[in-house]
Amino acid sequence: MVDPSLNPVTDVDPAEVEPTRRPRRRPARADLLALGAYVLLGIFVCLNYWGDVSGRVSSHLPTDHSWFEWLFAHGAYSVRHLENPLFTARQNAPDGVNMIANTSLLGVTLPLAPLTMLLGPQVMYALYLGGALAATAGTGYWMLSRHLVRSRAAAFVGGAFLGFAPGIIHHANGQPNFVSNFLLPLIVVRVLRLGEPGRWRRNGLVLGALVTYQIFINEEMLLLTALACLVVVLAYAVQRPRATRAAAGTFLAGLGVAGGLTLVLAAYPIWYQFNGPQSYRGLQGGVFHNWGEDLVAFVTFARDTWAGDPAVEKTIGLTEQNTWFGWPLVLLSLVALVLLVRRSLATRIVAVLIVVFSVAAIGPWVRFDGVETGVRGPWSYVPDDLPLVEMMMPTRLTLVVAAAVGVLLALTWDAAHRQGRPVADQPRVPAQRAGEPATSDDLAAPAPVAARRRWLRPVGYAAVALAVLPLFPRPLPAQQIDPPPHFITAGGWRPYVPAGRTLVPVPIPSNVHGLPTLRWSALTGQEFPVPGGYFIGPNELGEGVFGAPNRPTSSLIYFTMDRGAVPVLTDENRRQAIEDLRFWRASVVVLGAHPREAVLRELVTGLLGSPQRVDDVWVWDVRALVG
Repeated sequence: MVDPSLNPVTDVDPAEVEPTRRPRRRPARADLLALGAYVLLGIFVCLNYWGDVSGRVSSHLPTDHSWFEWLFAHGAYSVRHLENPLFTARQNAPDGVNMIANTSLLGVTLPLAPLTMLLGPQVMYALYLGGALAATAGTGYWMLSRHLVRSRAAAFVGGAFLGFAPGIIHHANGQPNFVSNFLLPLIVVRVLRLGEPGRWRRNGLVLGALVTYQIFINEEMLLLTALACLVVVLAYAVQRPRATRAAAGTFLAGLGVAGGLTLVLAAYPIWYQFNGPQSYRGLQGGVFHNWGEDLVAFVTFARDTWAGDPAVEKTIGLTEQNTWFGWPLVLLSLVALVLLVRRSLATRIVAVLIVVFSVAAIGPWVRFDGVETGVRGPWSYVPDDLPLVEMMMPTRLTLVVAAAVGVLLALTWDAAHRQGRPVADQPRVPAQRAGEPATSDDLAAPAPVAARRRWLRPVGYAAVALAVLPLFPRPLPAQQIDPPPHFITAGGWRPYVPAGRTLVPVPIPSNVHGLPTLRWSALTGQEFPVPGGYFIGPNELGEGVFGAPNRPTSSLIYFTMDRGAVPVLTDENRRQAIEDLRFWRASVVVLGAHPREAVLRELVTGLLGSPQRVDDVWVWDVRALVG
């Protein structure tokens, strides 16, 4: 989609630029060194987990950490028992959980099921988390080195930022779905290649397969990527209208093939997501729509970087840290945009991405340094129930900004790399022939026609280094967690839980309480179902809510935990406890070591009678009570 009267990148006459062949493929040695560095960085980020991988979880998001351990166990259980992975009754018994309507990571947990069976979900979680960070950086490096910049060092810097940006590291604290972005650079490249003549079928098929796979990893990141690609295509079309018209037919044909294949492959899972058991429509009250990005967050150092300070969260607030670039990187980005935007089409498109998604991420109200200013933001005009965006957080739109900044870093380093090189050594950009449709090379960085200002090279390198080094990630903080009871891990529960019945752990798992008891299910391979859990399911109106609707007994347990004392129990409390146990199809109630163990044992004893001490837990065999 390039104007044939101009060079596609530099906006100069093609006669000024010597035509040449496509640059040779990068040496394998350099690629391996880059990938090796990313792998080492992924291991470093997860270092605190490896100190005691079975006894530590994320300090920031311990419940999310346990949920994803449970997801790895779910993938292994589904493969081992040949069950439908889109639904499970091993949590929230007896209603179950619609897995495709939750963050289920099925595209990862199912193929890695053999490793999970071998290593366990705890090891698999830590192993995958570091691997996903490195893989995302690796595909980002491939995209940049093959399609955008000439310098391998520039591609390495950009790829490192794409994989380990502050916002990505923030989500690595218990949310590996948001660091599993290794398919996104491949999707972007394939979209930009849809206009290639004679390859629309192949490109469309590959794009459709990639999009389908990404659906089973993270739909939200796929939506953000689709929005970013839309902005890129529109920005390109505005600047290259003649080339856009020339390639539009091929592009749309390839896009149609991709959409058709995605529809065929993903139609049933998507239908199941919105119409299967335990499906829901939107979140109750549109709770995510108020999560906009604070303007000060852009220039603040993120908590989990070397320059970050956890105390800053008290000022800006405990929001997601999706930008938090620090002021040096923001300053460098502004200077780079000013210097490169006139001669580089890629830089102009990056500038559009940064502006559009930064503004869109503000949310319904503009916030500055933790204070809501009263100025309306763009999301104040977005209905809470708008399809596709009804569950999006405005702040997460800045993950597109982070990706754009990563590309800008690569372009900046590449521009500095070319300064001062002899004219004969300068890489040449192929001249565009009239009527020739665009390829992804049309977005390549500009090649200067003469060597000048050699001092700019070390200055450019130093500027990029000084901007990104403060953002070098720290090892993710981890906290110790009590091991599951021996009664659970050794299988002492088996005589108490016949087929079709559930084990009721105390406290009952929820999105607030019961983190350790949710792990009981994961660490035993989900061999027994449990009530409650950590998921999104429907309320009585069909709206999505977090966790299972509380029953009287679960509410009584949570109230007792929060208060630290047992309320006066009535016959109605005891009758309702039996009714709830029948609903849960319970056969046994189990209480292990817990900070509130004494008060919880007093409560359950008051409801069900005296327990037995079995191994290291308190057991109430309720089969005779519930029938």
